[in-house]
Amino acid sequence: MIDFDKIKLLIFDADDTLWDCQTHFDRVMNHAADILKPYVEKSETERLLYETERSNMPLMGYGTKAFTISLMENAIKVSQMKAKPQELLEILNLGKDLLRMPATPLEGVVETLNNIKQTGKYIMTMFTKGELLDQEGKIERSGLGKFFDDIVIVSDKTDDEYIDICRKNAVHPEEMLTIGNSFRSDVAPALRIGASAIYIPFHTTWALEHTETFEHERLMTVERFDSIQDLLVTKL
Repeated sequence: MIDFDKIKLLIFDADDTLWDCQTHFDRVMNHAADILKPYVEKSETERLLYETERSNMPLMGYGTKAFTISLMENAIKVSQMKAKPQELLEILNLGKDLLRMPATPLEGVVETLNNIKQTGKYIMTMFTKGELLDQEGKIERSGLGKFFDDIVIVSDKTDDEYIDICRKNAVHPEEMLTIGNSFRSDVAPALRIGASAIYIPFHTTWALEHTETFEHERLMTVERFDSIQDLLVTKL
């Protein structure tokens, strides 16, 4: 069981925890696959896109720009270099449009963050991974930056990155609680270093974020973001 009385530092994931992100990527992937239907089945285009993204990950990391490059590379490959210039341009523009995607807070997010902030009990950090300019744009569009004491953007969420946040805030891992939708990036690393986690599954998950879930004494799963108020605001 999570000992909420010990918690001093709250780490909030951003994409698909505070605002919808993956739905926009899924829409673009689906549209791109439609464009390429003259050359290959949609299901095959999507399967090969994941392989392209995975192979590009070590060099390009996460984010919209890496995704767009993978979209273009995949389009050229699956069409066997037969895709027309206007088709490639349309796919490129789909990717670029993601850089302007809305970052509208999900239901209950604004009220919940405000109520937690008002307690004055916690250090609140937004912790997100991806390309710096892209993530900064979403944070600005969301209007949520005002609720956080710190915002940390990294290329990937590793155990060491979580430990660094603890050190930066002079807390021990057992005094940190992470809140997010990705078991792979938000939950598992926190548990490995001795912190606690609240898992809020989103209705869609990027294929490369899929991982096996498991039960743990320092882990809770909730269905809605505003459910954490009952755990954090009333635990005073």
